[in-house]
Amino acid sequence: MDAADGRFPEPDGTWIRVAPWRPGVEAVVAFTGFAVLAVDGPVPGPVDGFGGAHDPRLIAALAGPDGWIDSLDAVLVARGTGGPPVLVGRPDLVGHPRAAFARAVRDDVRVLGRPTGDEIAVLGRGIAGLTELSMEVPPAVRGGTGRAMVRDALASVTAGDVVVAACAPGNAASLRTLLAAGFVPVGSSQLFRRASASQ
Repeated sequence: MDAADGRFPEPDGTWIRVAPWRPGVEAVVAFTGFAVLAVDGPVPGPVDGFGGAHDPRLIAALAGPDGWIDSLDAVLVARGTGGPPVLVGRPDLVGHPRAAFARAVRDDVRVLGRPTGDEIAVLGRGIAGLTELSMEVPPAVRGGTGRAMVRDALASVTAGDVVVAACAPGNAASLRTLLAAGFVPVGSSQLFRRASASQ
């Protein structure tokens, strides 16, 4: 929440440990020169806030050989705009892979879209317990549709509430969409499950 307001931790290379925000899902969240480990179990080896918290060897050790590791994502923030909702609930899209993934790592998931079409926006309680948005637009209707979907999804969130979005850095199309819709990058995150939580 502080990062969304432009107040960042001191970039001194340190890190802190906090409780995971969802049982069975742990994470490393990094800001400039500072890291937060939302972990339950032991933290092996040295960790630092200068990028070391995202060392692949650390994440692999935390998750264990049979654990699940998500992609390293950029974390962006925006604010809900409220107002009359434009998107509607789409129970017919709950089986969409985007919705299924959200249910596996977030709580209180809502699947939204336009009354017709295959564009999907998913809102849920995700990173740090904040509202998290993900969306997907079929290739045939890209070219501004994604940006409109993001803005319409923000209208489904109470005005002023922080909304986060996590996006793989290599997904340049989604990054451009989020930036064009008003999201601002604040850090990075990587989710994982230890082997015992993955079974």
